[in-house]
Amino acid sequence: MSLFLSSYENRLDTKGRISVPASFRASLVNEKFAGVVLYRSFTSNCIEGLSMARMEQLAAATDKMGVFDSELDDLSAMLFADARPLAFDVTGRIVIPEDLLKHAGIKDKAVFVGRGNSFQIWNPEAFRKAQDKSLQNLRATRPNLKIGD
Repeated sequence: MSLFLSSYENRLDTKGRISVPASFRASLVNEKFAGVVLYRSFTSNCIEGLSMARMEQLAAATDKMGVFDSELDDLSAMLFADARPLAFDVTGRIVIPEDLLKHAGIKDKAVFVGRGNSFQIWNPEAFRKAQDKSLQNLRATRPNLKIGD
């Protein structure tokens, strides 16, 4: 399973290409699809990214929902209809579609943000604000993760 850690800021070139961080690409080296899957986040103004294997896990999870479940309709529209499989070029770059860039407010720079089994791509300034808010929330709630049995 791919594991995405840390944050990396990269610049889009004049042709709209951006380099996926080397550590993210390294995490995907054993995947059958040499690239990433991107879709518009439905929780934040950013782009969600993951491996094809993780997308297949999401598809399997939706199979457990009721066939006529209205939430399944919404999830399918956002997860599958909006998803873009993007293969890496020889230098590890992808071209993020314009509608995804617009959704995230990305113009010339983007920040790739590791989230464990997935990652997000943000406008750098918007990410700094979201990160500050997350830190405030965590300080207030002090969550307790349980590791192991």
